[in-house]
Amino acid sequence: MSEGEKEYNRTELAEDRTIMAVERTFAGWMRTSFAAIGIGLAFKALFGELDPPWLARVIATIFILLAAFLAITAERRACRAVTRMKTHSVDSPDAPHLRYVAWAVAAGSVVLAIAIWLMNGTEVPIPGMG
Repeated sequence: MSEGEKEYNRTELAEDRTIMAVERTFAGWMRTSFAAIGIGLAFKALFGELDPPWLARVIATIFILLAAFLAITAERRACRAVTRMKTHSVDSPDAPHLRYVAWAVAAGSVVLAIAIWLMNGTEVPIPGMG
């Protein structure tokens, strides 16, 4: 193998590693989105009796809507990065699938934020807990 072929092969492998890093980064941002949703729900559950009563809902909504923002931002960055590179030895992530995942998380976050505001404040009894 000539020196030029070795350099070309190294470049190909570097692009493949970069694409895999983009996938891992996207997955990391999705985990962060789910963590923001969890923080919002936990805040609402733990501090639902704050005074004024709407304060816990506002704080929970901020975290949940932050999750939607993070998901869409991650999708846009990942899709831009993937379209700039071509794969050689690995499968490239499918941009529409990244979009589906991100938009599903974002839509779920928005629906959850709306549901928090539509709740009438009554607690749901948990069997065996009281």
